[in-house]
Amino acid sequence: MDAVNEMTTSARIRALALEGMETAEIARQLGIRYQHAYNVLKASGGSPTPTIKEKRAATTRSPKPPLPLSVLTDGGFLPAGRWMISATNELIVENPLPKEVGVYAFVKDGVALYVGVATMGIAKRLYFYGRPGITQRTSQRLNALIKNELSAADASIEIYVAIPPDLEWNGLPVHGSAGLELGLIKKYALPWNMRSAG
Repeated sequence: MDAVNEMTTSARIRALALEGMETAEIARQLGIRYQHAYNVLKASGGSPTPTIKEKRAATTRSPKPPLPLSVLTDGGFLPAGRWMISATNELIVENPLPKEVGVYAFVKDGVALYVGVATMGIAKRLYFYGRPGITQRTSQRLNALIKNELSAADASIEIYVAIPPDLEWNGLPVHGSAGLELGLIKKYALPWNMRSAG
């Protein structure tokens, strides 16, 4: 008798799924565990209806816009120099950089390619792009990208910096530079930022 009831429940699960009902709603309607409904749908060869979380992930987002230099400068970023390749094939910056904590952007042809936060100071952080250590994967990756761009004739990678103040929210500290960097990464397409893709 239980096998007959089980087949009936399984058949009802599949029928409700064919009507477009979500797995969680099927489980609620039939008074069964979610996992039971999920397993029946999965075993039947069809995929269970996506969860709300899966639907959100599958929703196509409009692509992020590029970050134009004008947005950076209007927001307070200032030119700090540009990357160059030395006679010994090392990346160097043409001017001394600020030692303060801040945000920096690498710009080519009026569009930002990368935005980063320098919690140890801008000069020190950018030094490591020129001479990356063996464990510094981001520095190694950007060193190669910058050198590759500069190998083209008349190519230039400009450096812009901003030094926003730290803030307070409801009595709690807010790191101004980290917040600015993350805000730019979330809003704009920055091809060299790995986090910008998400």
